[in-house]
Amino acid sequence: MKFLRDFLDKQKPHFSKGGRFEKLHSTFDAFETFLFVPNKVTVSGAHIRDAIDMKRTMIVVVLAMVPALLFGIWNVGYQHFLSHGINAGFWEIVGFGLLKVLPVIVVSYVTGLAIEFAFAQVRHHEVNEGFLVSGLLIPLVMPPDVPLWMVAVATAFAVVIGKEVFGGTGMNILNPALTARAFLFFAHPAEMSGDKVWIAEKADAYSGATALGHLLVGEADKIPSFSDMFLGFIPGSIGETSTLAILIGAVILVAAGVGSLRIMLSVVAGGLVMGGIFNLIGANAYMQLPAYYHLVMGGFAFGTVFMATDPVSAAQTGVGKIWYGFFIGAIAVLIRVFNPAYPEGMMLAILLMNVFAPLIDHYVIQSNIKKRLKRAKAAVAA
Repeated sequence: MKFLRDFLDKQKPHFSKGGRFEKLHSTFDAFETFLFVPNKVTVSGAHIRDAIDMKRTMIVVVLAMVPALLFGIWNVGYQHFLSHGINAGFWEIVGFGLLKVLPVIVVSYVTGLAIEFAFAQVRHHEVNEGFLVSGLLIPLVMPPDVPLWMVAVATAFAVVIGKEVFGGTGMNILNPALTARAFLFFAHPAEMSGDKVWIAEKADAYSGATALGHLLVGEADKIPSFSDMFLGFIPGSIGETSTLAILIGAVILVAAGVGSLRIMLSVVAGGLVMGGIFNLIGANAYMQLPAYYHLVMGGFAFGTVFMATDPVSAAQTGVGKIWYGFFIGAIAVLIRVFNPAYPEGMMLAILLMNVFAPLIDHYVIQSNIKKRLKRAKAAVAA
């Protein structure tokens, strides 16, 4: 890699202040920091220093999504050949899935990074690494048959409206990937719901409904087994079907100290509590569904691990994370049961709690201040 380092060093003066391509400094800096660890260090003040920077954090999250991505590629091909009744081989299945999934990923990254670079150039800022994660999250929450132009439009909307208008990476109040999915869900509902979009190029006579879709039309007897939903052998968004693959990603995030275990467990607790309450009522098929089934249906697991734990849009305080996660799980199940027109309640629950996360942190901090003042007054009185 020394030859590449030498080449970049020779070109760097042209992109620095006073160089011929001074206006493209942000673009050059983005490519340089992507290829090599930045050589910028803190030289003054008291700081905690370690080996973790933004790029390493983002790469860990991307690596954590790889199991869900790889299974998603296989499952797209598997569901396609299953609908046609064809007994295809492993590589044939993977090849078909790759041809379907790879273009979605390419469109997401090209569109999002182009906008990120443009904003960085206009603002004369560095290009942040945040879209390394969002660029992969967006394809993973899309149906396999989503038109590529919709992916481009949704990605542009998420980057511009969901992030850049708030100041860029670290300033957004909503999760960008879920913003993209919500945009398509409400702007083009036919391409984001129903039984036509979850299996790529399925046979005409084959039902492609998800487990939540079966419940919506009163076909509770057609819900796949718990094991199939846990392993992921079901129709669904590209990266959301396999709870097992998502759990592998969760272990990576927690072990690396990047993902919040407190939020993950709180989301699960909220879903189980709300599901248990509905089990006691049991007025319809949704309420009679065992509470633990909600954890492996739809985007619950994926949202719990990769969306709810977004360090920018989630709650920041310890107690706040517990309440934030609990309400996400509870509201997700609540939406599924009471408003089946929006069967994927996880998306709406996370976006709603993204908005309330600052308020939750505010009340937690104010509560801590009052407790400390009370202890201080008691100490003075004593």
